[in-house]
Amino acid sequence: MQTSIVFENLHSPAHPANTKNLNKRVILDMIRFAPGGVSRADLARQMDLTRAAITTIINDLIEEGLVRETETNVEPAATGGRRPIHLEINPQRSRVLGIDMASTHLSILLTDFSGHVLHEVQLPFSIKNAPADCLNEVDHQVRLLLKQAGLNFDNVIAVGIGVPGPVSQVLGGVNEPPIMPGWDGVPIRDILTRLWDVPIAIGNDAEFGATGEWAYGAGRGVSNLAYIKVGSGVGAGLLLGGHSYRGATGCAGEIGHITIQENGPLCSCGNHGCLEALAGGNAIALRAQEAVRAGKRTLLSAVTPVEAITARHVADSARMGDLVAQQIVTTAGTYLGIAIASLVNLFNPEMVVVGGAVSQMGDLLLNPVRQAVRQRSLRPAAQAVRISTAVLDRRSTSIGAVVQAINLALDKLTER
Repeated sequence: MQTSIVFENLHSPAHPANTKNLNKRVILDMIRFAPGGVSRADLARQMDLTRAAITTIINDLIEEGLVRETETNVEPAATGGRRPIHLEINPQRSRVLGIDMASTHLSILLTDFSGHVLHEVQLPFSIKNAPADCLNEVDHQVRLLLKQAGLNFDNVIAVGIGVPGPVSQVLGGVNEPPIMPGWDGVPIRDILTRLWDVPIAIGNDAEFGATGEWAYGAGRGVSNLAYIKVGSGVGAGLLLGGHSYRGATGCAGEIGHITIQENGPLCSCGNHGCLEALAGGNAIALRAQEAVRAGKRTLLSAVTPVEAITARHVADSARMGDLVAQQIVTTAGTYLGIAIASLVNLFNPEMVVVGGAVSQMGDLLLNPVRQAVRQRSLRPAAQAVRISTAVLDRRSTSIGAVVQAINLALDKLTER
């Protein structure tokens, strides 16, 4: 049975009331992350509480509209009777928004309180625009989505938003983000809270990607997981011992700025030879453009002007058997594998999930990643780790944002 990734706002359980609230919070997570729900007997056994104590807590949660009973699909015994009763999060308790404010696209999910997606929008976006312009666009698109769903912010209990940079939880914004010019010190959470008047959870996009894949994707049940988001840039979200690891200043997981080639190409951070400058989406596109300019025979020559070639064009051409495109992807995968091998040696994760737009290249990218990890990681660590693509695809971050938004809402509801 999975439990919550992290409890950040709970008080000391010394007082009986706090103990009950803590038990409520743990039980809520056990219910919400159990596929198909969970029974009172299961909760009593796993929490080491009496059935009477569990019943008291569950009755409170049902009365508060957080939990509901549901009949399972298990057939009753031959003697007759009703189907077994399981507990599940009440999806109608409220609505939740999950936002992925990425480098080149904006993804917004509207879900019920159990995280089931009700409405979704994805559209082009540029994080390099002025922060005020970007946040106004986010505000406009969120309001438009709510209007189309016949809702407003009175129906929304919390919002999660992932951003492509190191996040300071104190500031509620980013610290000197390499691919977010002009965003350093902008209090994103406070600005959006004033606009929407709802609690907001903010985090790094790769961190939320790890959360999403842990909760509902490839990493279900995995306590030690690394999520590598490969888009225009490269970042990692780390789940260690069941807890999100952010580091002292929110910079943990910046795997894209590990030096792979000492005198390699210039990176957006100002250094040379970073992983991002060798294996990120922009780097893949640049290698393809250089190949076309050099006159190599490739399907990519059909894209005009040459500056319009993107990593997606490379992926499509590679899948069609284009040798130049396949070599570009293989090289990027090898560089990515070298960096992941260091991560595997350092953190010894059970699973590495590769997500983001570039991950849609599938095994064309993952096979060289796996080979590099096998060659460069310590054998016990390499044998223990599984490397796969994200099950949630481009939704990993926005689903993770939903999960953390629900965490925030439950923290506030159980404290109250």
